[in-house]
Amino acid sequence: MSIDYAAVFQALPGAVALLTPDLVFADANVAWLRQAGRSRDQVVGRYLFDAFPGSPYDPAASGVRHLEASLRAVLANREIDMDLQRYDVESAQRPGHWEERYWSSVNAPLFAPDGHIALVIHRVEEVTELLRAASRPDGSRQLEAELFSRMRQLHEVNERLRRAHAREREVALALQRAMLPVPPPIGPHRFAVRYRPAVGSLNVCGDWYDLVQLQDGHKIAVAVGDVVGHGLEAAGIMGQLRSALSATSLVATGPGQALEVLGRYAHCVTGAESTTAVTAFIDFSRHLITYSSAGHPPPVLLRGDGTVELLDRATDPPLDAVVESSPRPEAHTAFTDGDTLLLYTDGLIERRHQDIDTGLSQLTDALIRHRELTTPEALADAVMHDLIPAEGVTDDTALVVVSL
Repeated sequence: MSIDYAAVFQALPGAVALLTPDLVFADANVAWLRQAGRSRDQVVGRYLFDAFPGSPYDPAASGVRHLEASLRAVLANREIDMDLQRYDVESAQRPGHWEERYWSSVNAPLFAPDGHIALVIHRVEEVTELLRAASRPDGSRQLEAELFSRMRQLHEVNERLRRAHAREREVALALQRAMLPVPPPIGPHRFAVRYRPAVGSLNVCGDWYDLVQLQDGHKIAVAVGDVVGHGLEAAGIMGQLRSALSATSLVATGPGQALEVLGRYAHCVTGAESTTAVTAFIDFSRHLITYSSAGHPPPVLLRGDGTVELLDRATDPPLDAVVESSPRPEAHTAFTDGDTLLLYTDGLIERRHQDIDTGLSQLTDALIRHRELTTPEALADAVMHDLIPAEGVTDDTALVVVSL
């Protein structure tokens, strides 16, 4: 049986509109248009608050502010948000006349196959009559009045939760900056780092980056890693592993040994199972990169002539994936002045319903397309812009770009 979902949408008894992430009407069903007193041509393609501006005669009106806050919360948190508010509407029959109206709304994200928010479902129910019933002296509408009172309480709880979430995000941002600071300058070497948390997270996740100057002075170690999960627990594990790898790199004979020791340490850290990491030792005096990967996507070397090389010849299982520790493999590749090395986490290239090879191809294409950019900062911005959609992705992303 074939279902005409467009017809189903129009026949829904509830009033439902579809908004783009820019809050422009994409569509509205018959019930929504009837309730709003508008035709489809009057709303579709228009910005929500142009089609329904707040009353200019009531400076204290909060309807626009509350509704926009609810819709923005859906886009930021990727979760359903509810609201109850007064939102006066200009009469379609009497332009310039504003009617006092009260609405209960439920706003929900509609996800595309790759995980980004394609539309916001905006379902509304007018409750103006319920409010008026609450003020009537007779008890015939007591049930409706009680219902409205409960809905108002729900709205107040929702507002408190929204404020608490905003404070929580501020704390999380401060924690993220403390745990993943921008590395200090390392001699004459130029590099850039980027970090993008998963959408809906608290801005603290399990991905990390690091750059360390090694003791012989002409080498640096560059690393990225990815702890499974999100939130404060993953961030705590990330901080332990990042610090351990930095310390180990200073005394290890190479990146393979550094990851071998880190794997032993991860075995003692609850929650570190299946963590992936890759580290590269860059010897500027010999123009040589030595690298090793523990189950991580391969670094990419963008050469000055525009060709791209995936550094995938030294890959081993993730940290703590095997009971018996053993030496980790290493591989070497030469570079010339003007080459660029990129290390990243899988949030940059992996998408739901997309093969990882497709993501790697998109990354290499972006590097070739932007090969004329002369600074790591510019290249990092270009890569993030090309591969990370504006609305974000469901996994966090770390990126390091080193000019060789």
